[in-house]
Formats: sequence, structure tokens, C-alpha cells
Amino acid sequence: MRQIEQVNIYKPMYDHGSIRYGYKWRGAAIAKQLHARRLGGTIYDLLSEDDRTWPYHFHHGIEEWLIVLDGNPVVRHAGLERELKPGDVICFPPGLQGAHQVRGPGTVLILSSEPRGPQTTEYPDSGKVGVSHPRSVFRASEDVDYWEGEEIEEPAEPVS
Repeated sequence: MRQIEQVNIYKPMYDHGSIRYGYKWRGAAIAKQLHARRLGGTIYDLLSEDDRTWPYHFHHGIEEWLIVLDGNPVVRHAGLERELKPGDVICFPPGLQGAHQVRGPGTVLILSSEPRGPQTTEYPDSGKVGVSHPRSVFRASEDVDYWEGEEIEEPAEPVS
């Protein structure tokens, strides 16, 4: 029988982070710490009002919830920015209607629904698309016809 793990969201074990300018934070991958299999969850601690978790983005096939644990972070969503307070909860649905970005200061818990297979994330500000497996990011700026590269050579002789 597997032991049930426990994490305190007010005293998390921070296990990763980012020191990139504009994206400085420390994180606690609580879903991983809990050995969760069907739900993702990370606590992000943003110390400065100039720092963000990730670039403005949305997911295909994943719903995310943001729960404010401390501070007054600002969420950018649907072209607007609004300040949040502890206890506020927001749901970001899959697709463009769920595009978002979180800026400090504050501590937030972001929960995500179970990913099924490789996941795709779009970054509207920079025109990029990210794929989770294998982890890659591509420019989405080249407009091509749906059938480009899908040509099937016709047989020289009629098929009976």
C-alpha cells in the first residue's frame, strides 16, 4: 500500500525556481511532492511586482485554477489586468479564452487538470507554440495551406 503524502501550502518545500529577469520566482511542485497522478499543482512565490510566473499563454486540453495564498498578485486575462487578494480563485479554461499571466507580488497555487498525452501551449504575445513531448517551442507565424505537405502521388495507371 502506498503511503499518503502531505504538504502544507503555507509552508511549502520550494524545489525549483527562475532567476530570469522579469520572471523571478521560487516554486514548490506540490503535485510531484504528493505523487499525484491526475492533477498538477505548483506554488509560485513572486516577491516583486515586476516578476511574472510565465509569459502570457494558454493551454489546449488543460484547465488551470489559480488560488491566491498570500499578497496581491495581478492577473492578466482577456485583455485586462486585475489585482487579486488572498482567497481569490480563478479558472482558466482550455483555449484562447483561458489565456493568462500572473505578476507579483504574492504567492499563488496553480492547479491543472490531468494532461492526456502531449500538451500544446500557445504564447499570443510572441507568436509561439510549445509542445510538451518532446519539449519544443516553435514560431507559429508561417501561414500555410491545410493540405501543404500532405500530397499523395496519384498512380500513373488508373486503379481498377
